[in-house]
Amino acid sequence: MKAGIYCRLSEEDRDKQSADDDSCSIQNQKSMLVQYALEQGWEIYRIYSDDDYAGADRNRPEFNRLIADARQRKLDIVLCKTQSRFTRELELVEKYIHGLFPLWGIRFVSIVDHADTADRGNKKSRQINGLVNEWYLEDMSENIRSVLTNRRKNGFHIGSFALYGYKKDPGQKGHLLIDEEAAQVVREIFTLFSQGYGKTAIARLLNSRNIPSPSEYKRLHGFQYQKPQSRTSALWKYSAVSHILANEIYIGNMVQGRYGSVSYKTKQNRPRPKEQWYVVEGTHEPIIDQELWTKVQTLISQRSRPFATGEMGLFARKARCSSCGCILRSNKQSDGRRYLRCPSRYISKDACEGAFISVSTLEQAVTAQLKQLSAQYLNREKIEKEIVIKRDHTTEQKRLEKDIAACLKKAAEYEEGIQNLYLDKVKSLISENQFIEFSGKFSREKERLEKHIKNAQRQLAAIQKNIQEEDQKRLPMEQYINPHKLDRETVEVLIDHITVGKRIPHTRKVPVEIHWNF
Repeated sequence: MKAGIYCRLSEEDRDKQSADDDSCSIQNQKSMLVQYALEQGWEIYRIYSDDDYAGADRNRPEFNRLIADARQRKLDIVLCKTQSRFTRELELVEKYIHGLFPLWGIRFVSIVDHADTADRGNKKSRQINGLVNEWYLEDMSENIRSVLTNRRKNGFHIGSFALYGYKKDPGQKGHLLIDEEAAQVVREIFTLFSQGYGKTAIARLLNSRNIPSPSEYKRLHGFQYQKPQSRTSALWKYSAVSHILANEIYIGNMVQGRYGSVSYKTKQNRPRPKEQWYVVEGTHEPIIDQELWTKVQTLISQRSRPFATGEMGLFARKARCSSCGCILRSNKQSDGRRYLRCPSRYISKDACEGAFISVSTLEQAVTAQLKQLSAQYLNREKIEKEIVIKRDHTTEQKRLEKDIAACLKKAAEYEEGIQNLYLDKVKSLISENQFIEFSGKFSREKERLEKHIKNAQRQLAAIQKNIQEEDQKRLPMEQYINPHKLDRETVEVLIDHITVGKRIPHTRKVPVEIHWNF
């Protein structure tokens, strides 16, 4: 029997000599588990060790390697110190320990809390352990959340990084100090805007002087600031300038809680309403004085104006530059027509080749391709054939559903019959041999029905999947077939994104690639 030993530590051990060393706790886990495996006569296939990972983290590298090896049947036993070392999530307990591991022929053993899938009577205790660990995760999340909320309300900075222009105070946790090098750039941004410079013009000016953007500034100063790299990641952009000009932190007010976590089970965040933000005034030294701040906010409100129609642009956030990947911005030319252009082209000369196309030209390209797809996939013969196939699928679906319901009812009757036989045996109405004979027949018939039900359910699931896939392919096209003019709803439903390239020299052609949602 080959055993895969899994160890995990969720907190950083202070006894580590270097970042590559395992903590003492991990070493203790390994020693305990290796000794136990040898006493049982098991061969150690591999030791999987995740240090500094939480039990609810599904991205643990060694955990995922263990699961991959288990899926390929490279081991027979998964051995842990406790069930919580493997996972603290009840969902994963059911998925792996009670679901996939038995299917793969793998035994799970944890030696401290005596969890062992070879012992069938042990299942409830494993489920209780999983539930307790789940409660632990939720309680810990609530405790951490309440502590962080309290610190936010009291004006303490709790982020991993200080906002551009500031640095963390090494002598006082949660307090910010001015980072003079970056603060000079912040002051210049506010001053330039107050003098009439636009946000794009300010970004272009900073890039021409090779001043690193906020994210690049962090990386250059040794911060482990992880952000997707791209050709324009080191450049100032309109959005970065806009964010700085609107942030109250530069006048000494701590603003936090703009985003909140969706759940303690995920690291995903979502925006919170402004009234739920935590704003505490006068928590640190301001970079911008109140007079300049007020002037800039007045100018921003004067320059902000919605679309004339009050509606979102036809291709808003759908069109991207094929060169740098930036979302194209809309602007109105002197001829009254709207154009889409790559903003990177205007923040630095070498940032991008620059995509440029009129909205009307892009609309014509999308409409033409949509009509081609409609003609290709929605001819009458094909539609009629799909209707016949769907009708057959629906008929088979109803037959299987009826068959499953009848078998479930019959299996329940056999289960009830076995129970009644047992009562008759207790009352001495039938002999022990009669009970064994009759209950055996009932059990075999019940087992046969259960196998039939599982097979029918698999067939039903496959048919339902086919119907769903056909509907997903057909319905969007049927609903928006052969449009004469695009609208925002059609674009939103049918198009994932569009890439636009630079105009081909000596022609009027602009490369356009449409990525559909079907």
